[in-house]
Amino acid sequence: MTSTNQQIQHYLTKNEDKARLLVSCPDKPGIVSSISTFLYEHGANIVESNQFTTDHEEGTFFLRIVFASENMKSKEETMKADFHALADQFEMTWRMTFLHELKRTAIFVSKELHCLRELLYEWESGDLVTDIPLVISNHESAREIVESFGIPFYYIPANKEIREEVEEKQLELLKEYNIDLIILARYMQILTPKFVDSHPSKIINIHHSFLPAFIGANPHKRAYKRGVKLIGATSHYVTDDLDEGPIIEQDVIRVDHRNSVNDLKKKGRLIERSVLNKAVKWALEDRVIVHKNKTIVL
Repeated sequence: MTSTNQQIQHYLTKNEDKARLLVSCPDKPGIVSSISTFLYEHGANIVESNQFTTDHEEGTFFLRIVFASENMKSKEETMKADFHALADQFEMTWRMTFLHELKRTAIFVSKELHCLRELLYEWESGDLVTDIPLVISNHESAREIVESFGIPFYYIPANKEIREEVEEKQLELLKEYNIDLIILARYMQILTPKFVDSHPSKIINIHHSFLPAFIGANPHKRAYKRGVKLIGATSHYVTDDLDEGPIIEQDVIRVDHRNSVNDLKKKGRLIERSVLNKAVKWALEDRVIVHKNKTIVL
């Protein structure tokens, strides 16, 4: 067992009696009280709670609760089954996850490796709590670093002429490895609607621009010509509308007239790494709820 696996395994063991509950529903009185009563009746104690409403009279209510209970593994199925009645009463969209179950993440990458490196280093340190069963790329550039971490690397050449054929292979691998989350760590291929629809709100992209400004390719060149004083990066869920998916995290860094296009790219990479890393962590920690074309991060 590697040190990485030991650190993550320690986290899983330490939290094996904890679970998370994410809820969204029409706001009305009694939601928090009913959930609290449900958890109490099932022998659970609330250890963390965050909530938000778009409007207390006619809005949507969002809640994230972390709760703990002895022998959680033996209660999982019962708690999930029993929660359905409460969910129906309040018209809830909900998800209950258990911390001893490690989410499985696939990383897609092309030639630029800075975001991939950041994710792998975070994973190696035990700060990115997930299993990474594979990395998929349309270039060989990442093979050495990926395999140095003991992770299988799949090279699948891709271009728009063979896109559907390529995605069939990719989807087969994702199904084979039972993947929960897909990270596009500067994967420079446009995904088809079929691929996106097969993993709704499960594909996280990093865009090297502060959306909605400079959508599409070559944002640094266009930003340079525009004379911007701030550049940034945006991590968002992928939808069929290019670069228009729900935004999870953004950040910026200052630039000025002395900076060339290459300077902007270098500074941009620093932001891209941190922004993608935050977004992925929040998704793995069940902090992100998609609401229309926005996200609620609790």
